[in-house]
Amino acid sequence: MKRIAIALSSCVMLAVGLVAAQTKPAAKPLEIYVVDVEGGKADIIVAPGGQTMLIDTGFANSVDRIVEVAGIAGVTKFDYLLTTHYHLDHVGGLVELVKRIPVGTFLDHGPTSEPDREQVPGFQAAYAAIHANAKRQVLKVGDTIPLPGVNWRIVTSGGELLKTAIAGAPGTGPNKQCAGVTRSTMSNGGEDNDHSVGSIVTVGAFRMLDFGDLTGAKEFDLVCPNNPIGTVDLFMASNHGTNNANLPFFVHSIAPRVSIAQNGSGKGGSAQYFEALYTTPGFTDVWLTHWSNNAIAECNPAGVFIANGMDPAAIATTLTAPPRAGGAGRAGAAAAGPPPATFCAASVPPAPPVVAATQVTPQGAPVAAPPAAAPTAAGAPAAAAPQAPGAAAGGAPGGGAPGGARGGGRGGGQGPHVPAHYLKVSVQADGTFTVTNSRNNFSKTYAPRTAAR
Repeated sequence: MKRIAIALSSCVMLAVGLVAAQTKPAAKPLEIYVVDVEGGKADIIVAPGGQTMLIDTGFANSVDRIVEVAGIAGVTKFDYLLTTHYHLDHVGGLVELVKRIPVGTFLDHGPTSEPDREQVPGFQAAYAAIHANAKRQVLKVGDTIPLPGVNWRIVTSGGELLKTAIAGAPGTGPNKQCAGVTRSTMSNGGEDNDHSVGSIVTVGAFRMLDFGDLTGAKEFDLVCPNNPIGTVDLFMASNHGTNNANLPFFVHSIAPRVSIAQNGSGKGGSAQYFEALYTTPGFTDVWLTHWSNNAIAECNPAGVFIANGMDPAAIATTLTAPPRAGGAGRAGAAAAGPPPATFCAASVPPAPPVVAATQVTPQGAPVAAPPAAAPTAAGAPAAAAPQAPGAAAGGAPGGGAPGGARGGGRGGGQGPHVPAHYLKVSVQADGTFTVTNSRNNFSKTYAPRTAAR
């Protein structure tokens, strides 16, 4: 009897253990909140273990939006603030933001490569004073950022690029996409763009590329003649989707299935960017923070994939705006390739039916714009006030760089609007990822690469 009792007891304990294992909570996802900062960059990262990171701080008037989305994400501090480079659309909000949300460690590429043309007046001195009283790490190629559950690898920084192939990464080695391609001679929009910190982020089978504002010449140097980074699932468009980055040979080399552009209505989102995506085998969807006036309707994806600028009044404003002077990655005479109508119409993928994706509960209220912005009648976004060419706008999107500096920080073309919506990426431990548009609560889930290819 005693042996029987012991055996029964063991069985019960085993059963309890099995039930406990089956009911153990699933690992939390990696969450990425892509904040609308009007053609700048600001991404909030929440790692599976709860660690937090902010990548860039947008324009000077972006802080309210970042703070609001941080609240939606449940973030009260940032363990890391990663600054990709020092242009005003990436660091404009930093000094004010750190007064409102504490930062543990500051990450950057080291000294600015443009000491004589600082886009945010006094920024380097102010930043030095801030990180003097905190932790700071100058990132080097090959460094990793310690986020449990996430492999966050630095592959570009301070003008240096990864040379050794990432072990086990798909698609590394001799790159046939380089055949017949020459190194770009287009302006990089400011040298600090090509000093951007660039990351490859891996969770399970999921791989994401985020290179800040790295441009075409560095794209060539990185993946030709050999590709050391391989292919990715999610491509965060470089330099807001402009045409001096995101060159077709590079996009084809990394072969993304999904891309997100942190563009403004009149900044980035170039026809070349869309064409490069649409001609990539296996490409599925592009998501935008703004409907792109630079690409017009022929290249823009279906509205469910666009977070802002879909109101009829906003589209009418951008469609009827007078032509602007060209420039690297901007609409106008300098834009590469044929007009958007012929550039994209033949290759744009058909819009998937909404029923193929999932309608989700909102993650929070729409994000309000800074107090200076105000909606027009009937809630339509306000159009940008007219400005003289090259005039500064106090660091606001749509204006030139302070002090007449010309560079990658130039902004959007349309003023801040109410409300401002964000995109959210949730990555599961196996590599399944979901993108959600907070404007319409539309989401789409993508299977891990191993199941999709």
